[in-house]
Amino acid sequence: METTRSPEFRKDAVHNRWVIFSPARARRPSDFKSKTDTSSNAKAQSECPFCAGHEHECAPEIFRFPPQASATDWKIRVIQNLYPALSRELEPSTIECGGGPVTVTGFGFHDVVIESPAHPLHLTDLPPAQVADVFLAYKKRIDQLRALDSIKYIQVFKNHGATAGASMSHSHSQIMALPVVPPTASARIQSMKEHFEQTGKCALCHVTQDHNDLLINESKHFISIVPFAAMFPFEMWIIPRDHSPHFHELDHDKAIDLGGLLKLMLVKMSLQLNNPPYNFMIHSAPLMIDSTQLPFTHWFIQIVPQLTVMGGFELGTGCYINPVLPEDAAKVLREVSAPN
Repeated sequence: METTRSPEFRKDAVHNRWVIFSPARARRPSDFKSKTDTSSNAKAQSECPFCAGHEHECAPEIFRFPPQASATDWKIRVIQNLYPALSRELEPSTIECGGGPVTVTGFGFHDVVIESPAHPLHLTDLPPAQVADVFLAYKKRIDQLRALDSIKYIQVFKNHGATAGASMSHSHSQIMALPVVPPTASARIQSMKEHFEQTGKCALCHVTQDHNDLLINESKHFISIVPFAAMFPFEMWIIPRDHSPHFHELDHDKAIDLGGLLKLMLVKMSLQLNNPPYNFMIHSAPLMIDSTQLPFTHWFIQIVPQLTVMGGFELGTGCYINPVLPEDAAKVLREVSAPN
C-alpha cells in the first residue's frame, strides 16, 4: 500500500515565495493530463492574418527573418501588435512616486513575433536551428528597444492555447517594453540579492551546479529542471550554465543549443500532459541594472503548463499549492521518450 506523504512548505530563493506541496491531494504524477488538447483548436483553422500571403491584414512590420525575403517568402516576422496594451505613440512620462496614487501615460511597446509562416506549425514542429532563429529575433528586437532611454524592462512571453491567453492559434510570441520595472522583477532581484549576501553565490548558478533529482535534461550550455519550489505542477526552468544577467547576451551558438533544449522540453510536456495550454516567460534583468547587481542576476526561461486553476488562497496569500513534488515531476519528464 502506498504511503501518504505529508505536506511541506518550500521557499523559492529566486522569487522569495513560499509554496505548499500537498501530494495527498494529487493523483499519481504520471496521471496528470491536460483536459484541453490545444492541437484540436489549431487544426480547425487553416489560415489567419499571421499566415504567409495575409501580411496586409496585420499591423506594421518591424523586421523579418531573413531580411531580404520577398513579400511572402519569410520564416519569422516581428510586427506591431494590432491591439497593443501600451502605445508607442505616447510621450513617456517622468515617474515620480509620492504618497498617493500615481498615474502616468501608457507609453511602451507591444510587439508580436510570428514564429512560422505556416498555420499548422508550432515550435515543437520546427528544427532547433529555426527555434534558434526565434530567439535571435527576440534578441534583435530587444537590442533595438534597449537603445531607448525611456525603456527600463523588456518581457518576452508566449501564450499557447486559448486558456493560456492566446487569442490566435497561429504560433507566435510577444515582446513588451515597459518604462517601469515590474514588481515581480524587482522582487526577484531583491530575493537573489539576499541569497547572494547569505551564501556568496548566485541562486541560479547554485542550481546549475547542484540540481540532483530536479534535472530533466541538459545540453552544452543549458540545463532544464523542475525548480525546487515549483509553483505549478510540471513547471520547468531552462537555465544558462554560465552566469549571464541578460537574455540579449545570447550568441548564435548558444541560441541553437537553447533551441534544441526548449523544443525537447515542449515535446516532452506535450507527450506527457496531452499537449496542454502553456506559457513561457524569459526572465531577464532590468536593462539599467546597477553593476553591483550583476553578480547575482541570472536570466532563465520559465515554462508553465496550465493544469490547475489559481484559487482564492493563492490570490489572497501569494502562496501556491502544488500537488506534485518537483522530484516526482522531474522523474516523469526525464523518462518521457521524445522522438529525434
